[in-house]
Amino acid sequence: MRVSNPGHDVLNPTPEYLAFWRERHVCTLTTPRPDGSPHVVPVGVTYDPGAGLARVISNKHSKKVRNVLAAMESAPGGSARVAVCQMEGRRWATLEGCAVVRTDEASVAEAVARYAERYGRVPSPNPDRVVVEITLDRAMGRA
Repeated sequence: MRVSNPGHDVLNPTPEYLAFWRERHVCTLTTPRPDGSPHVVPVGVTYDPGAGLARVISNKHSKKVRNVLAAMESAPGGSARVAVCQMEGRRWATLEGCAVVRTDEASVAEAVARYAERYGRVPSPNPDRVVVEITLDRAMGRA
């Protein structure tokens, strides 16, 4: 089920909200540690409202990926509840949803291409690259 806050439907964002997510910003990803406490790290995020997804590329050995994998193993439905956020001055935006880790070449290539489009650079090759793919169900913010 998709849930949204007034004015911020994850599948049909306002033009201002979507434009803010297309600007180049460092974001944060919040994942649950095994003890339930939040783990917050800076990341690059891409937002694909057409698919209802946000994507974060990462190394498969990173703590954020280990947190998502651990939550996937213990959560009903096999996914981890996470949030991504960005801010600039008084503007801010948060996307929330359930994350999984994708390792297949097509998913990684898609995420790298979207990252390159948003951030203006192609990340260096990394054979250990994976994608934290977030199926979005909530959007908040002031863009």
